[in-house]
Amino acid sequence: MTAKKNAIKEKYSKTQILSDIAEHTGLAKRDVAAVLEELSDLVERHVKKRGCGEFTLPGLLKIVTVKKPARKARKNVPNPFSPGTFMDVAAKPASIQVKVRPLKKLKDYVTN
Repeated sequence: MTAKKNAIKEKYSKTQILSDIAEHTGLAKRDVAAVLEELSDLVERHVKKRGCGEFTLPGLLKIVTVKKPARKARKNVPNPFSPGTFMDVAAKPASIQVKVRPLKKLKDYVTN
């Protein structure tokens, strides 16, 4: 059984994160920084243009790319903010959004 961890009251900077991980794992700060840099590169290769579009950090989070199709311009659309008037909606090009979803383990951290 793992020991109960204390909550951290202040947001950590990158340096503090590297120091804390290095201290708890016995690795050098340089090695921890290299691991985080490689993790960043791995995520980039998964979500970039011709990548698979999905990356999972087991138990914590899932990063997914969602393709949004282009939208045509529309005229005389009812204005939702001013009933009875009409407005024109500009066209929008196709785009790709990045969504990060928490997984069960991360959700459990919040409730416990």
